[in-house]
Amino acid sequence: MLDDWREHERPPRLERRYTFAGYPELREFLDRAAEISEAMDLYPDLSFGREYVNVTIHGYEEGLTEACRELADKLDALRQSLAKE
Repeated sequence: MLDDWREHERPPRLERRYTFAGYPELREFLDRAAEISEAMDLYPDLSFGREYVNVTIHGYEEGLTEACRELADKLDALRQSLAKE
């Protein structure tokens, strides 16, 4: 997992902000992130503006799971792939 995620213990969660050049790139990220979330059956909280999205991946009572960290990795990979397009 990249270093840009902030990990919190109470409640257990990962948080990250992604920035984009404009709304079209942001929209593409949101659409693809939705596909990843549905495939993994994990649904992070997303809040966004015109050129950014804040992502919060909530853990469970036992803490953050491998699936939570895998989702974070997949979102990072998605962001990197969009930056190269």
